[in-house]
Amino acid sequence: MTLHLFDTATRELRPFVPLDPDGRSVGIYICGLTTQGSPHIGHVRFAVAFDVLRRWLERGHGYDVTLVRNVTDIDDKILTKAADAGRPWWAWSYRHEQETSRALDLLGVLPATYEPRATGHVTEQVELVETLVDKGHAYAAQDGSGDVYFDVRSWPDYGSLTRQRLEDMEPAGDADPRGKRDPRDFALWKGHKEGEPETASWPTPWGRGRPGWHLECSAMARKYLGDAFDIHGGGVDLRFPHHENEQAQSHAAGLDFTNFWLHNAWVTVKGAKMGKSLGNALAVTELTRTVRPLVLRFYLGAVHYRSVIEYAEGSLTEAAASVERIEGFLGRALEELGVAAAEVVAESRALPVDEAFPEAFRAALDDDVNVSEGLAVVFGAIREGNRSLESGTGGDAVSGGALRHTVLQVVAMLDVLGANPLDERWGGGPGEDDQAGEVLAALVQDRLDARARARADKDFATADAIRDQLTALGVVIEDTPAGARWALR
Repeated sequence: MTLHLFDTATRELRPFVPLDPDGRSVGIYICGLTTQGSPHIGHVRFAVAFDVLRRWLERGHGYDVTLVRNVTDIDDKILTKAADAGRPWWAWSYRHEQETSRALDLLGVLPATYEPRATGHVTEQVELVETLVDKGHAYAAQDGSGDVYFDVRSWPDYGSLTRQRLEDMEPAGDADPRGKRDPRDFALWKGHKEGEPETASWPTPWGRGRPGWHLECSAMARKYLGDAFDIHGGGVDLRFPHHENEQAQSHAAGLDFTNFWLHNAWVTVKGAKMGKSLGNALAVTELTRTVRPLVLRFYLGAVHYRSVIEYAEGSLTEAAASVERIEGFLGRALEELGVAAAEVVAESRALPVDEAFPEAFRAALDDDVNVSEGLAVVFGAIREGNRSLESGTGGDAVSGGALRHTVLQVVAMLDVLGANPLDERWGGGPGEDDQAGEVLAALVQDRLDARARARADKDFATADAIRDQLTALGVVIEDTPAGARWALR
């Protein structure tokens, strides 16, 4: 099967072929967060979406993926918010960088191969500006501000990514327009202004200053992935002006830049893009105080990356029910098969691709990473597995082998989606909680045995009381022909 991805630049599904001559390595650059505040679920959707793509490239196609996710640790908003809070800008930025890292880790996002900060790559950015000036595509402002601008009229292809005509564009609002030749010219470098911290500037041929937002990504992508790389991703709101400007300045500097542009859609509330005006309620670290991180991960990753996620009351309840359904099946199946979670995970990850993933799942993920269709395959497999368990045939040699294969495939598919409950990250593998889990299982089973005896004696009041007690404690009971089974809510 061939992976096809929707390229925003061409607006079509294109077969994905790595630029690497050996066809083994893939380079991905995704725009990380600006560390001006605490991340909410709208901010981190991009990370979950591209985490699934990365996992599929690695597990489904065997590519060696280098993923670069930058940290924009200096910009106007960071300086303003830090000043308002009476904090050094770098301390303010670092605090929110740490919060972002914790949020992504909570959601099971794999660590980036490299996570460069903008402030750590000033040399590369200055060199890129010098190249653009030498080629006639950039100029220093004549007002003595120290600003350096990209000359959009010098690059006829400007606007091609978002298919806009220069004449229809609004003026760039990233710097004082008095030093610009054209109001749509954007800032590559920003001269140091009165009142700004001296520490937020670096010496350059044009005077002290700091990088413009767009410049940072072009320079860091080039350093870690080379002049040409496979995929550049980010939120759909970054297409213009950020990605349009990145592409223009990189191409004007003589770089091939990216082969594919991929953009994920927003998380919305009542049809509007989620924003900071909603306060702290939807911050990742706040939500995960009451919602399991696995449930939040499942919620953010269950929709096709180019489709909008509309957040509403009850959204996470539905996600929790889906996760419980998955956990219920896996828990019952592992008990029936008499195998440990860690053993199943290891065996699943060792399977060849064509054995680990049903053909329908591979087709779904190869179709622009269609996780919605992929999940339909997951739940179809779970239905088949549950039928085997309910019929009581899961333990015989033939059916037991089929059940085990189903479990291995379910685990493999969920691994790719980053939502495998048996993964040690989510507490499903070996760890410090093993003994506690064994004790809990023994205590619950003791109560289930007592309930079974009460039902046999036709003491239904006692049986119902035991069930109600377990339900109140978060234990879900399912009566099957093979006996009562349980799972945690």
